[in-house]
Amino acid sequence: MAPTKKRKKMFISVLPGEQVELILAEDAKITDYFIEMLHQAKTKGNIYKGTVNNIDTALQAAFINYGEARNGFLQIDEVHPEYYLKEHNPDSGRKYPPLQKVLKNGQELLVQVVKEPTVNKGAFLTTYLSLAGRFLVLTPGQDQLGVSRKIEDDEERTRLKEILREQDLGEGIGLIARTNSMGQSKTNLLKDLQYLKRLWKDVRKKGMTEQAPVLIYQEKELAFRAVRDYLTSEVGEIWIDHPETMELVMEFVTLTFPRRQNMVKLHADTDRTLWERFNLEKQLQQIFGREVLLPSGGRLVFDQTEALMAVDVNSGKISGSNFNEMVFKTNMEAAQEIGQQLRMRDVGGQIVIDFIEMRDPKHRREVEKELKSSLKADRARVDVGRLSKFGLLEMVRQRLGSSALSISSEPCPHCQGWGLQRNIEWRALQVLKDIYRKLRSKNCPMPLEYRTEAELALYLLNHKRIMLKDLEDRFQNSILVLTEKCPG
Repeated sequence: MAPTKKRKKMFISVLPGEQVELILAEDAKITDYFIEMLHQAKTKGNIYKGTVNNIDTALQAAFINYGEARNGFLQIDEVHPEYYLKEHNPDSGRKYPPLQKVLKNGQELLVQVVKEPTVNKGAFLTTYLSLAGRFLVLTPGQDQLGVSRKIEDDEERTRLKEILREQDLGEGIGLIARTNSMGQSKTNLLKDLQYLKRLWKDVRKKGMTEQAPVLIYQEKELAFRAVRDYLTSEVGEIWIDHPETMELVMEFVTLTFPRRQNMVKLHADTDRTLWERFNLEKQLQQIFGREVLLPSGGRLVFDQTEALMAVDVNSGKISGSNFNEMVFKTNMEAAQEIGQQLRMRDVGGQIVIDFIEMRDPKHRREVEKELKSSLKADRARVDVGRLSKFGLLEMVRQRLGSSALSISSEPCPHCQGWGLQRNIEWRALQVLKDIYRKLRSKNCPMPLEYRTEAELALYLLNHKRIMLKDLEDRFQNSILVLTEKCPG
């Protein structure tokens, strides 16, 4: 019998020096999208040695100087008992002691970034550290053994737990088997464990010798993390449009899937982008759009506010005797699509969905069930509430990276921030990607003239001059950025 063709593909597109994009697709439909801006330092997952700068007794949180521009935020429930100045007995009636009795100003501690800083807020920190490998996660200070909830097979869960229990981890060190560990041999798991042990030894050594504030451990770049976290036996191909990144990925695949090196492929087509070649361009544009059309004629409208993401399910033109059934059908389509869109857009925080109002309680429960089903494949932690009789449903989702909206948008100056517009950095990147595509083309003119609006042309010349020079040197061509000609 012929082997089943693998339906999942991974795509990595690189604009050198500026950004890396990752797409996971199944049956030509995007399931996950991640983007990393290379000029914006990513800190999530990084471990720092920091000092307590200030303690807010009202918030029961400490502000930590860990070497970045803005102090990090450390809540009492993220402080490991090993840092407590005095021993605390949880049986005394309080789960946590007052923070002012736990930490003091100037105290040094190892912290890990769990949530990236934003324009208005510093990074969220924890002292419960974790180090991720290919198959396992090492959790120093938490002597618990666990298996990913996404591994549902009882026999496999038992096998993995037995392997974990057999290991001598040392006092106070825990271990979690990741989803990728499913079906892996004991030898592969132990190799991963040895790597994590060496890594933790290095982190601990630096933590004791380095002077705060200082970076102790830096999380890997997006291309490496993508292969480490998302490459499973279900992925049939990895397409990359950047030779240097392809070499990095090939090196990792050789170590983890030595018999499947041919899965890594270079997109060398100079006349089409990677997204154009695999018909992903239209889906990608939708991720950055406000509206998403549904099969039955309805649409989803996404609006980000200061406090939450609001998703409105718009009915379109529903009328006639089967009105209730059409409402139900549209809401079911919306529930499935919302789960997908939240993953692709990496929407985090509080989300309120305004479904079309339904009178039948059974229909409401079915829509709830469909939404939860669509979120099953999501790697982020989600907490879904109940659908009210008014059609409102609240949920919370963990953000895994930087959302497409936060990277590409800024408040509109013409409406005092009520709306959003594409920020100039994002628009400049789209121009650079277009220039890069033209330079790769066999028919690229010399010199290459590129015309755009005056504001954008000035931004490119003032802020992207180094990138433009790198492209000129790489392709041995001159780039002339000009302003668009006025009509007439």
